[in-house]
Amino acid sequence: MEVDDDNSPSTSAAVPDGETMVPTANSTPVQPPAVPPAVVPPTIAPLPAVVPPIAPIPAVRPPVFKPPVPQNGEVKAVDSDSDHEDDGRATAGEYEISEESRLVRERQEKAMQELLMKRRAAALAVPTNDMAVRTRLRRLGEPITLFGEREMERRERLRMIMAKLDSEGQLEKLMKAHEEEEGAISAKAEDIEEDIEYPFYTEGPKELLDARIDIAKYSIVKAAARLQRARRKRDDPDEDMDAEIDWALRQAGNLVLDCSEIGDDRPLSGCSFSRDGKLLATCSLSGVAKLWSMPRVSKVSALKGHTERATDVTFSPVHDLLATASADRTAKLWSSDGSLLKTFGGHLDRLARIAFHPSGKYLGTTSFDKTWRLWDIDTGMELLLQEGHSRSVYGIAFHQDGSLVASCGLDALARVWDLRTGRSILALEGHVKPVLGASFSPNGYHLATGGEDNTCRIWDLRKKKSLYIIPAHSNLISQVKFEPQEGYYLVTSSYDMTAKVWSGRDFKPVKSLPGHEAKVTASDISADGRYIVTVSHDRTIKLWTAGNIEQENYMDWTEG
Repeated sequence: MEVDDDNSPSTSAAVPDGETMVPTANSTPVQPPAVPPAVVPPTIAPLPAVVPPIAPIPAVRPPVFKPPVPQNGEVKAVDSDSDHEDDGRATAGEYEISEESRLVRERQEKAMQELLMKRRAAALAVPTNDMAVRTRLRRLGEPITLFGEREMERRERLRMIMAKLDSEGQLEKLMKAHEEEEGAISAKAEDIEEDIEYPFYTEGPKELLDARIDIAKYSIVKAAARLQRARRKRDDPDEDMDAEIDWALRQAGNLVLDCSEIGDDRPLSGCSFSRDGKLLATCSLSGVAKLWSMPRVSKVSALKGHTERATDVTFSPVHDLLATASADRTAKLWSSDGSLLKTFGGHLDRLARIAFHPSGKYLGTTSFDKTWRLWDIDTGMELLLQEGHSRSVYGIAFHQDGSLVASCGLDALARVWDLRTGRSILALEGHVKPVLGASFSPNGYHLATGGEDNTCRIWDLRKKKSLYIIPAHSNLISQVKFEPQEGYYLVTSSYDMTAKVWSGRDFKPVKSLPGHEAKVTASDISADGRYIVTVSHDRTIKLWTAGNIEQENYMDWTEG
């Protein structure tokens, strides 16, 4: 029997050391060949396999990618089932919308709706007249006003109501129904009132009509006399206009300070010469007006009656009367001996300037209530309350014919009114700041205005435009005055502490009158043109005269 060579090594290799192979029953003992025994290295028993311990589960889960959340708040479904199984608990907590986020989204949606509502409201046409706004609110069934609601707030409330109705599609239908109702009502009213004719003007009292007729008659005579005098000077060969103007300008160029007197304990605000030049009136912030004798400026009397500061004083061109204006909202009429004759009350705010009509029968006052008023001197009645300025009215001046009056105010506008008809015939725009003073030239067609833009403008009433702009002062111009006889020169007073004289022919500078130590508030020229007086916040009255006039006055004073 042959022995399988393949099985022998495996058999011997299968017997471990120290054990004896036992032959089987069928096996035949085989004698080992005579081969020297091989040296078998000791066999190292394999170590038992060591199973590594299982790593503990970490307490913090790794970050899980969150898909973007849709706008509608629903969580996007996960495609993989394993993802659902692994992240089931985490998904339920991570994709749930918190209460705070829901409130934030609600606020955002509400803000967006309000923005859209405001855009829609801005596109709607809303009435600007407060009465129309109230009427529209009444038609829409809303309260016409709320407690403490102002005009702009009421208009904005109407706008939002209309926008809300428009978004709901109800505005057009509702307004159409109201328009149909209003049309039916107006048609009935037209049927009833079709025979009634209303005047296109506001009717005034009979006294105003009489005053307009009187002013028209007076102005016709005065204008005819002025034109006749102008024609005579033009046609008479003996009349030399240039020579007269040159002489007057030389006299103005020789003006010197003749007298300076303390006028009051408080700053002075106005001054005026009497018609004969023998008296001078001043007023101050103390509310007291004073009369002074000329030419030595000696105090005659004090006129006390106003409860607030006095703002202006003026003498009547016809009578020995003077009028004062005050911040107590009244004007007062005084006699030259100091007795109070009348009080004119009616303005709603403090008065600014005051002026007599050339006829001496009427008095004009301006006020910070945006109106100027015309008063009857004899009766003390208010004849006219005239609006027309958008801001406070400050200055007033009457034309020498008596037919026109100029008003100027803080709206940087000067207006010329026809007293015979009550119409505003000119609106003079050019100043860029409030206009504080106005004066008509005796030639009848020039008007001077001065204001806070430091300029004096000369307006030609025939051309209805600005003829000349005088950069007169370095501060605001408080008052302007033409020489009252022929208008050969013009005097401006200013807050730069000076008064200046300008030519009435070419409006060039003639003379500067420095001397005050504070703002010059007012100035005036005597009827004969011999004196110029200025008053200031330094409480002084300064009288300016030409050199030869000063010598004549000195001789008269020494002889007396």
